[in-house]
Amino acid sequence: MAGDPVEKPRPASYADLEAVPDHLVAEIVDGTLYTHPRPSARHARAASRIGIDLGGAFDRARTGPGGWVILDEPALHLGPDPDVLVPDLAGWRRERMPEIPDVAAFTQAPDWVCEVLSPSTEADDRAVKAPVYAREGVLHMWLLNPLLHTLEVYRLQGQAWLLVTTHRDNEQVHAEPFDAVELDLAALWEL
Repeated sequence: MAGDPVEKPRPASYADLEAVPDHLVAEIVDGTLYTHPRPSARHARAASRIGIDLGGAFDRARTGPGGWVILDEPALHLGPDPDVLVPDLAGWRRERMPEIPDVAAFTQAPDWVCEVLSPSTEADDRAVKAPVYAREGVLHMWLLNPLLHTLEVYRLQGQAWLLVTTHRDNEQVHAEPFDAVELDLAALWEL
């Protein structure tokens, strides 16, 4: 005897994403809506500092070689049924994005992403978002943990992430793809 058909939940839509209250960050991956609380001060400070350091050296070329567009929290619509992701930071090489399009969301995958981990986002950053970044050909990913004082540097190898190195505490580091300048990790952990 056949059972009653099981109704599959409908995939999340952009309207679902827009209906999420402002105090939450929302993303859609593989038709599932993910929400998280807004970042803590420690999270926001680490993201801001890394953006300032990399932006000055690579986006504005004040203290480094330039050649990049670095953006805070860009909306990314990636894939045919677009996954909607918002990395803490993303960067495109200028040769791939010579002009920044005046759009609400980017459909071109970045060359680098940085996710600042927090207890409420770490599992999704690693298990949900990282595979999408790999699928879309993002070449470099950083996972920054302001609670553990760590910076994990990954490089895309085929379709999988290769952990290149983990830096911690108060190290002075040269981390790819931005290894042309030295970053002071201690500045990322200060409040």
